Amino acid sequence: MEALDIARWQFGITTVYHFLMVPLTIGLGLLVALLQTLWQRSGKEEYLRMTKFWGKLFLINFIMGVATGLVQEFQFGMAWSEYSRFVGDVFGAPLAMESLLAFFIESTFLGLWIFGWKKLPARIHLACLWIAVLGSAVSAYFILVANSWMQHPVGVEMVDGRPRMVDAWAVFTNNTALVAFPHTLTGAVAVAGGFLLGISWYHLWRRRRDGVDTIDADGRVVVGESATIPGRDRTDHAVWIRSLRIGAVVAMIAFAGTAITGDMQGKLMFEQQPMKMAAAEAACHDGTSFSILSIGDPGSKNCSDVTAVIEVPGILSFLAHNDFTTDIKGVNTLVPEYQAKYGTTLPANPIYGDRAGQEIQYVPVMAVTYWGFRIMIGFGGLAALAALVALVLVRKGTVPSSRWLMRLALFSILAPFGANAAGWIFTEMGRQPFVVAPNPQLSGIDQVFMFTAAAVSPGVSAGELIFSLVMLASVYAVLLVVEVRLLFRYVRGGVAAAMPELAHAAKEGPVNLRKSDGASKSDDDEGSGAGGSGGSPGDSDDVLAFAY
Repeated sequence: MEALDIARWQFGITTVYHFLMVPLTIGLGLLVALLQTLWQRSGKEEYLRMTKFWGKLFLINFIMGVATGLVQEFQFGMAWSEYSRFVGDVFGAPLAMESLLAFFIESTFLGLWIFGWKKLPARIHLACLWIAVLGSAVSAYFILVANSWMQHPVGVEMVDGRPRMVDAWAVFTNNTALVAFPHTLTGAVAVAGGFLLGISWYHLWRRRRDGVDTIDADGRVVVGESATIPGRDRTDHAVWIRSLRIGAVVAMIAFAGTAITGDMQGKLMFEQQPMKMAAAEAACHDGTSFSILSIGDPGSKNCSDVTAVIEVPGILSFLAHNDFTTDIKGVNTLVPEYQAKYGTTLPANPIYGDRAGQEIQYVPVMAVTYWGFRIMIGFGGLAALAALVALVLVRKGTVPSSRWLMRLALFSILAPFGANAAGWIFTEMGRQPFVVAPNPQLSGIDQVFMFTAAAVSPGVSAGELIFSLVMLASVYAVLLVVEVRLLFRYVRGGVAAAMPELAHAAKEGPVNLRKSDGASKSDDDEGSGAGGSGGSPGDSDDVLAFAY
């Protein structure tokens, strides 16, 4: 395996792992902010508990996302120096704004939110969380601006063989970014909705298993309380049933959003990267049919090895042009067009090293694009279907007692994660053999492209890359174990794990959580908010519960 392949594996592994954190951070942060808003407006204790429990899991994921994301920028200089040199004049602005503006705002106000319980006025404390959530969305937008320029370069001119930004507005309002941003956000919210649904189902099932909740003759829940388990009271039931219903509704709405924005994004891809979409369909010949199932060996990049088994006429044309009759170019038509524009072999340039003169494979690995596209759609649909079924099954106030249904609900959490990861892999690998894809729409800008073979650092050997790959994969494996253990620990512990005062209350008697946390309007009007200076003896425990 040569250095280029190892560098791609390294970046792919670290990127996909990091991207598992991103949608949950964005989506769950938004839901936690909504829950805290509901708590402040209503004063209901269940919303406070929901805020703190889901906020705990949000923070664990956020910190792991930061730790794994830092490696991404190091790799640009370590393994992809030629790529960094080529795109540096364009990427400098969005990446600097993401780091210095968006991420700085996000982390600063999130810190104020973490340590501001019982110290900041309630409305200011809530505003800190909303600003942090907004910062995460803005941060995502700047990253998508950079990535979208790789998919569709605009706003530049070539100077000494490198693109130089001449129209910042065109770069920051790239139509590819404007469509990718809402698609990414709705996908993130779908992840968060599925997360709430699966974990809430588990806790409602535990309440039934432990005999805390029972059902009457009509199958309706009879909510009980446990005298021995901290936090297992009637409010605890409200926490989980409301979390489940909110998660299910959010998941279904988010799926509809991803479908609409995904359709818009697909139409752009047919225009901007026709080979990517042809490979996604394993469409060897021009036509209008959408392949539901193809067999053969699409990994060979040879269309003669792929046979469509089930096709729906007209759907491919609708996905591309909103009609059912326009032929879409297939791989066999596109390959000669790409060869005429960009050559048949890699140029005799020192940056290609031993790869100079090799034949250029313009067809990406169809096994990845074809199945990645379908896994993205299929897993997203399954998550939405699971949400609908869950709403039907809990209409009487609790979940069925089946252990298998509980396990299925927990596993359903993985479906939107899988859809997001598959979509990202499809988008990135479908761009090959380009790391910066050419823009076929604007005259004179076709020259702005870069082959992936030219992007890898020329001074880095295969052995060095293997070493860094093994080390990074090992560190990421350790971080995965740490995150999973933390999540499992606090998920199993329930609300009491995020609110130590509930354990104190079980020993010392009930505590007025609303008053102690400053949700009342009188506290807020006096400026003490979320627990002015005269907190209870449990304040330090509460701060430690949020500070990792």
